[in-house]
Amino acid sequence: MPAKPGKAATKGQKQIFEENNATVAFYRNMALGTSVFWVVLNLLLASEVSLSFILLSVLSVGVLFGSIAFMKSMARATFDAKGNVLDGGIDLNMEAGIAEHIKDIIILTASCQVLGCLSDYFWFLWLVIPGRALFLLWRNVLGPWFFAPAAENGEDPDAVSKKQRKLERKMKRFQQ
Repeated sequence: MPAKPGKAATKGQKQIFEENNATVAFYRNMALGTSVFWVVLNLLLASEVSLSFILLSVLSVGVLFGSIAFMKSMARATFDAKGNVLDGGIDLNMEAGIAEHIKDIIILTASCQVLGCLSDYFWFLWLVIPGRALFLLWRNVLGPWFFAPAAENGEDPDAVSKKQRKLERKMKRFQQ
């Protein structure tokens, strides 16, 4: 049966609040589990603790729990006097939102920790994060700014488009 076209279903504030709590708990458990796994395995198998181990431990745990704290602040809910949810916070499961990028950072960092048990070269996967950030910056900010059409005769591009629309309407009237 084909889906009916129309207005998309919206979520209530209580549903957003509950889903946000479940999402934060899932990613917190992922971060905690992989961090403990990586530290314990490296301490058991390594003959000595190196400076790179200490730096990667501090940096990866900082990134993971900083990302979790950021997600928690985004999902902060407000309640009324009776304890009912007034605002469930920002929907962390919304597509194309900043939370999606934060979740990607958590997943990539956790993957680097687990794969880092096999080889230290897997930590280079972490370079995907600044690469992705530069790509998004170029695609959404810099690229459109650099390649925006130039205004004719020093006019504002919005004014030009208004004039063009006005001329098109005038041409349609004369063609009828």
